[in-house]
Amino acid sequence: MAPEGLTTEVTASSAGHALVTVRGELDIETTDQLRSRLLQVVAENPESVVDLSGVSFCDCSGLSALDAARRAAIHAGRSLRLRAVPPTVARVLAATGMDTAFAIDDAPTNGR
Repeated sequence: MAPEGLTTEVTASSAGHALVTVRGELDIETTDQLRSRLLQVVAENPESVVDLSGVSFCDCSGLSALDAARRAAIHAGRSLRLRAVPPTVARVLAATGMDTAFAIDDAPTNGR
């Protein structure tokens, strides 16, 4: 059962592309569940996109889960991109210098 405040929905195509839609808060309470889900998706799909448009909060532990999936994808020769990054998450990415580590689609133009 997912921790309260976080939902992840995976939509996979027959071509091995996955879209992970994340909603809620990415924090110490949800990090393990998010990391596990993303590592599974990366292991099963050559290309994964994480849609963060529904994320209302992200702390460093949430960023750590995203980064673990990014590193796993690189190690496996796979791709992981972030999509629709809200300003709250963009600020954490920028503050930690991780905004350049991730491939980001539809990056916000404000809020940084």
